[in-house]
Amino acid sequence: MEIKNLREHIRREIDSIRERDPAARSDFEILLTYSGLHAVLIYRISHRLWVNRHKTAARALSQLGRLLTGIEIHPGAKIGRGLFIDHGSGVVIGETAIIGDNCTLYQGVTLGGTGKGKGKRHPTLGNNVMVGCGAKVLGPFEVGDNAKIAANAVVLEAIPANATAVGVPARVVKRNGVRVNDLDQVHIPDPVSQELCRQRAKIEELEKEIKQFKEKVKENEAL
Repeated sequence: MEIKNLREHIRREIDSIRERDPAARSDFEILLTYSGLHAVLIYRISHRLWVNRHKTAARALSQLGRLLTGIEIHPGAKIGRGLFIDHGSGVVIGETAIIGDNCTLYQGVTLGGTGKGKGKRHPTLGNNVMVGCGAKVLGPFEVGDNAKIAANAVVLEAIPANATAVGVPARVVKRNGVRVNDLDQVHIPDPVSQELCRQRAKIEELEKEIKQFKEKVKENEAL
């Protein structure tokens, strides 16, 4: 990576942090103390090595970055401009993850895969996506632009743009600023109880038919 390009990256990342973190007091403080910034800058270099087929060197650098920052970003991931990793400890970004521009990840976030299959295994985040602390986004699906994922949510399927998802597994509770009432997480019916009720009704119906059949048999014997 050329020095000029690296300076542009650093300037862009610092600006994105100052826009979103009220605790940031100066450029120097950000550059010196923000582990999320350090992790992203190390990623930018390791990604350049990765795409130029220096994959062992890229992985080695990314692991060094993990040791220094507590943030693991695979060099094969594709990350847009202005990624802000706040605090950052425990963040994991997988090899085939794609992150759009101006996204925010908090500590403990995992953008992970499921299974051992090859190809696209990790999620794609659109632009301006916020993922709360401890959230897990697992699988090769898309999270739309401006979506918000609540802390500790476990996302296993696509989230539309401008939506808010919460819970385990995550459910969309708000879209375009309007609450989605049919996905009320407090009053969700219990599927096990519903199935037991259906089975109980079937058993009662069968018992009734058996009783009627026995009565007919008795009547025929009496004749």
